[in-house]
Amino acid sequence: MIGCGDVTERKSGPAYRLAEGSELTGVFTRRAEQARDYARRHGVPRVFDSAEALIRDPDIDAVYIATPPSSHAAYARMVAAAGKPCCVEKPMALTEAEARDMNAAFLTAGKPLFIAYYRRCLPRFEQVRNWLQGGCIGDVRQIHWTLTRPLDPHTIATNRPWRVDADEAPGGYFDDLAGHGLDLFDHWLGPIRHVAGYTANLAGQHQVPDTFSASWQHESGVTGTACWNFASFDRTDRVDITGSEGRIQTAIFDDAPLELETRNGLKTLDIAHPDPIQLPHVDAMITQLQGGQAHPSTGLSALRTARVCEAILTGDSAAKSS
Repeated sequence: MIGCGDVTERKSGPAYRLAEGSELTGVFTRRAEQARDYARRHGVPRVFDSAEALIRDPDIDAVYIATPPSSHAAYARMVAAAGKPCCVEKPMALTEAEARDMNAAFLTAGKPLFIAYYRRCLPRFEQVRNWLQGGCIGDVRQIHWTLTRPLDPHTIATNRPWRVDADEAPGGYFDDLAGHGLDLFDHWLGPIRHVAGYTANLAGQHQVPDTFSASWQHESGVTGTACWNFASFDRTDRVDITGSEGRIQTAIFDDAPLELETRNGLKTLDIAHPDPIQLPHVDAMITQLQGGQAHPSTGLSALRTARVCEAILTGDSAAKSS
């Protein structure tokens, strides 16, 4: 594992230790004492002096990259050159061009590239996909997502500084959070064909935008809209999927029950997330690496999400197909 920030404490690091067929055998981060501290607390047997040493070590079978986004592409290309499978934290890269280069490197190496859009593997969101594929709300017409968060200067200053650093995340919290939902929508409804977006820095607390809106159309014809605000007075997380025969409501991040409403009434399901939350994602990678079913979150699917996110941030009106 390269990087040992907050995402690795409860979400991912424990999943790599606990998944059957997986062992977290080594860690590297640029701050050596941080790596040693992480290894002591999490029972990781080896701390490496460099990313190159970790990647090229013959006892390391695969590499998980959990650094801020600006270094994803460089580290991923090193893993590809070493001929090893790789999982990269989201967002996959800073730009669509970087994401495309990463895919090309692993295609050349003949090794899989996974992206940690782990919500594709969570039972709660697979239930939504099953409802949609089963025609429970008829023909899908539209999807809308509202995500708002209050300003949180203390948390940003203490353990999330990269999320408002224009060099690491030009879209601010949008880069960190929006991709999770947009990637799920791709998983549920198919690729997005056209997208347009608007951004603004209305609170002026950072050098990155804090307010966003977008509209898009999936290849199936389903239309979508969203608004994200990270300087709001309250916290909201709501997705509405409207069909010809019903409606589904869920949240992407909040621990809210699923709702399925049709002419037959309202059905509510409360499906808890596993602990650690990335365990199904790690299990699915191991399954593919052992010759089983393909993982749902790959470099190619994440390239589509990177393209959509970049189009929203830049105001580009088209998300071209892969």
